[in-house]
Amino acid sequence: MRITNRKRVMITGGAGFLGSHLCERLLNEGNDVLCVDNFYSGTKDNVAHLVNNPHFELMRHDVTFPLYVEVDEIYNLACPASPIHYQRDPVQTTKTSVHGAINVLGLAKRTGARIFQASTSEVYGDPEVHPQEESYWGRVNPIGIRSCYDEGKRCAETLFFDYHRQHRVKIKVARIFNTYGPRMHPNDGRVVSNFIVQALRGEDITIYGDGSQTRSFCYADDLIEGFVRLMASSDSVTGPINLGNPVEFTIKELAEAVLTKVGGRSRLVFKPLPQDDPRQRRPDIARAQAELGWEPRVQLDAGLEKTIHYFKQFLQS
Repeated sequence: MRITNRKRVMITGGAGFLGSHLCERLLNEGNDVLCVDNFYSGTKDNVAHLVNNPHFELMRHDVTFPLYVEVDEIYNLACPASPIHYQRDPVQTTKTSVHGAINVLGLAKRTGARIFQASTSEVYGDPEVHPQEESYWGRVNPIGIRSCYDEGKRCAETLFFDYHRQHRVKIKVARIFNTYGPRMHPNDGRVVSNFIVQALRGEDITIYGDGSQTRSFCYADDLIEGFVRLMASSDSVTGPINLGNPVEFTIKELAEAVLTKVGGRSRLVFKPLPQDDPRQRRPDIARAQAELGWEPRVQLDAGLEKTIHYFKQFLQS
């Protein structure tokens, strides 16, 4: 018999960059939070400030193996998201997306829990449609060095919708575009953290390609708000729903913005573009606006200030 109205929420990948922010948010809203992570790319440091909270539990576990717990909601964020991390062990990356999805969906089926899948804009590949809307099927290389992540996430989406149709599991699928903010890993190879760390260390800023390729950058707090709204939406809202900032910048513009804020004498250095790196990436967020009443509020200038401040403290410590 339940003696509390607190929701029991499990977050896989909860010690990662986004997972730790989600743990914080859900605890602040009065939930019991089970943070599950194998610490492949996440770190205990991200959730160290939460461990003394009696409503927070940290469990070391790999989602490629089944997990038997009682929960009301599941956020499946488990999977390394940066090329450096997911290309280090590509077979395990695919297993995390596919076997992990099967295991958490099986848990949701048994418990009747709502389940959220953190998918990615990488399902669109190197897109021929711009901006990308959810109806676009994508242009993905199935045998490239990024395929372990791209195709793994695409297969996970397939599994989510098949479990929904076949077993009536209550699913929520979000396609996440480039996100940044405090607790990003300093060596994860993502463009925002790369540029900030290089600038703070006085190193040359490395741009792959000529810098004309574009990205859209969403601050972590805005993205987490989108997660929570999607999970709370009616059962008829399954997604997929794009969550990201529709304001587009070139990579060179981002580098120059970081340099302006950090100062120093770092130079821009250009290197060859990696295989299958998308040329354009910008979300169409009309569905998120209509179905969730959501759109990002933090502008890049303000978000960079907060992120640079975090990395200054991190590097000093």
